[in-house]
Amino acid sequence: MRRFFLKTPLADEMIISEQDAHHISKVLRLQVGDSIVVVASDGQAGTARIKELTADQVKLLLEGNLEEEKEAPIHVYLAQGLPKSDKMDYIIQKAVELGVSAVYPIEMDHCVVQYDNAKKNARRERWQKISAEAAKQCGRTRVPSVESIQGLAGLFSSLPDGVVVIMLYEGQASQGLKQALAEKPATSYLLLVGPEGGFSSKEVATCQEYGASIVTMGPRILRTETASLAGVAMIMYEYGDMGG
Repeated sequence: MRRFFLKTPLADEMIISEQDAHHISKVLRLQVGDSIVVVASDGQAGTARIKELTADQVKLLLEGNLEEEKEAPIHVYLAQGLPKSDKMDYIIQKAVELGVSAVYPIEMDHCVVQYDNAKKNARRERWQKISAEAAKQCGRTRVPSVESIQGLAGLFSSLPDGVVVIMLYEGQASQGLKQALAEKPATSYLLLVGPEGGFSSKEVATCQEYGASIVTMGPRILRTETASLAGVAMIMYEYGDMGG
């Protein structure tokens, strides 16, 4: 069954509106009596039957709750240096599928792309939609947030306590990611990945001051989109739910 996210808790009667309503009626062409999966604002999931349907509103009747655990037992946050072209679309889509809790797009010294405020807002809206679609596709019970584009200083000041910061940096190869994870087991990790041009020396120093573990991913230099997704997968394998 198709999955849709609500902005409210589950109730006997619920309403889906705007783009999702249009998608149900005009794209999927579902009819009165058809059932869908709905996920509430608190992560609770259930099945619901379509009671009434128009182009911009769908009224639902709750059929029953679903007991499902689709979220990882740890929080992995991805802080991604802004890459070129549409690579961020791909990174967000796949990172959500892998189970990240949130994505932080980061402006860095070596970023090629530069956005004004209007473009930043438009990009964030687009990326949040990509996150929502990916969460629907892979059956998650929460939509990871895509935060505002910001710098490293803003990122570090906004992190909750207890988050272990891991920085992927090819310039320092004394410690590998697996070793860092073994030395700092945690329930929350922030994975910091640079853009195509990598980190500047100033940014490396800032991360060191914050206490980040600076690690290598091995002897080969990976593209930024490869490094971020491989890093998330490795953390999920070690402490999340990808190891079986």
